[in-house]
Amino acid sequence: MSLSNGSSMAGNETIVDNPTATTMGALILSLVFLLGFPGNFFIVWSILARARKQTVTTLLILNLAIADGSLMSLTPFFIVYLVLKKWVFGNIMCKVLFYLCLLNMYASIQLIMLMSIYRLVAVLWPQRLGLFTGRKTVLRVLAVVWVLVMVASIPALIFRRVEKARNTFVCDSFHDSHNHVVLQYTLELVLGFLIPYGIIVVSYICILRRIRNTKFGRRIRSEKLILAIVLTFCLFWLPYHIINMVQVTWALCPEGEVKQMLNKIWHSSRAVTSSIAFISSCANPVLYFFAGKSYIRREGLSFMARLFEGTGLDSVSRKSRQNSQNSRDKDKDTDAVMLKQ
Repeated sequence: MSLSNGSSMAGNETIVDNPTATTMGALILSLVFLLGFPGNFFIVWSILARARKQTVTTLLILNLAIADGSLMSLTPFFIVYLVLKKWVFGNIMCKVLFYLCLLNMYASIQLIMLMSIYRLVAVLWPQRLGLFTGRKTVLRVLAVVWVLVMVASIPALIFRRVEKARNTFVCDSFHDSHNHVVLQYTLELVLGFLIPYGIIVVSYICILRRIRNTKFGRRIRSEKLILAIVLTFCLFWLPYHIINMVQVTWALCPEGEVKQMLNKIWHSSRAVTSSIAFISSCANPVLYFFAGKSYIRREGLSFMARLFEGTGLDSVSRKSRQNSQNSRDKDKDTDAVMLKQ
């Protein structure tokens, strides 16, 4: 993830040159921090302290809240960056902060993808769900996801550094060539959006078709909540990835008016679209709050934990597996009676 991409080859421009964009970006990040940091902290506390048991659903939500909360904790650094229009935290922090931003972006979408896959298996093949819902299995999958996103985020450590441009310092990427721009942002688009979101969309098409054709009414509320999380992520991250592709096109484009126009577009839009992307990480607690309103009076501070237990498919899936087993047992009994006859 990139809150700025510093200077360009032409004109030595920086995204902090645009006062309107930096002001809007700082305001958005301030609101995001005030909502998102305590909201995600409350979710983590609710699951760890109030949840009766940690199901697959609660473990996925817990990891998503950790990723989102970690991203929220980084926003004060970027607020200072946009307000001062200068990077004051040094070269190591430049690399580390952008690495952590990218890592948590990848983690969020991969965890949402896992939620969708879990829903898909639970709805289409409930009898096989037990193969994937063991605590050790889930924890191993989560560990693999975190390791993979840590590796995928390494380009931020390689390409980021503090550079001087127009009498100010920016946390920028190397500009010795445009190859790194193409590599970095194409990788972000493919691994952080196209592949996981493609899997998510296919999963939900299958889920919604199955719900429409069978009696899965109890699951509709759960599907609506997860679907809202998916759509929210897309809504807030899509502008960021569009600007990434504008910058990739700029890097590949030959010198001329088109290249200058693309250069102006991504420089003027980078701060705002990157700040909007942060909203995704503070939106989930708001969605959980509205989804859990019916639990508040009855459960108090435990309402969030009850919500996740209520929207989990674990108990429903067990009933589905039990019903399937009962049906098979009835068939066996019928066969036995027919044989006796």
